[in-house]
Amino acid sequence: MSCMYNMLGGDIMSYKRDEILARLRSELKKGRLLVGAGAGTGISAKFEERGGADIIMVFSSGRFRMAGYSSLAGWLAYGNANEIALELGERHVLPVVKDAPVVCGLNGTDPTYRIENLIHRVVEAGFSGICNFPTLGMIDGKFRTALEETGISYDSEVYMIEYAHSLDIFTMAFAFNAAEAEKMVKAGCDVLIPHVGLTTGGSTGAKKSVAMERAVQVTGEMYRIAKSINPEVLVFCHGGPIARPDDVGRVLKEVPVEGFVGASSTERLPVEEPIKDTMKAFKSIKINMPQS
Repeated sequence: MSCMYNMLGGDIMSYKRDEILARLRSELKKGRLLVGAGAGTGISAKFEERGGADIIMVFSSGRFRMAGYSSLAGWLAYGNANEIALELGERHVLPVVKDAPVVCGLNGTDPTYRIENLIHRVVEAGFSGICNFPTLGMIDGKFRTALEETGISYDSEVYMIEYAHSLDIFTMAFAFNAAEAEKMVKAGCDVLIPHVGLTTGGSTGAKKSVAMERAVQVTGEMYRIAKSINPEVLVFCHGGPIARPDDVGRVLKEVPVEGFVGASSTERLPVEEPIKDTMKAFKSIKINMPQS
């Protein structure tokens, strides 16, 4: 693990790219699925790590998701995505994570930032890598066309990954189709994440998504193009109907992905019903009121 010295006189712990890749490949040699877990609170990060998460991921959507709102709020103008991710990581996640690398989700399309400066801020804060989040890939139709025409483009996210890679920083990249997957792998991403839509299930998850068969097909298409360009790139499945361990097992029957990225799957869905059931158990306790 690498150390950087901060202005307050303490060490900031982070991992170099080759150190992270060595850790991940060691897990693969043991036959273990790799897991990247989104953390919107410190307690999520703490117990995801204790459960064996290989990478803790900080996304702006985590702030909304764990406040009871839809993860999609992280894509809209309800806050500055980059500042939310940095603050969430610096003040709530990095202080409680003891060993796992922590990756920061960055909005590479924000025209009010110099992405080069932003990446340096992330590294100085103690993060070990970056990911393109929120990503324009979740937007389509006329709005996507208009954004691209005005220079707010997915290619800006590709450049962000490429620049970070040139600095030998660990990178993870969401892609939504074969063309985006090709761009990200050529940019040098270490982990490609085929994204098949907002995770289903629970109180704020998607009510409809692509069928599992289609999710597997899309994941497989991006997996094959990624490996044809760089056989060493790792591919993690994510999103849509791929929400629980059995769903990942379904993907693995047809696509030999090395890992899974979860956020709602690893911190929201696991707590919704247990919290409700615990409250019901407390409320079921009968008391004997004294007779007047």
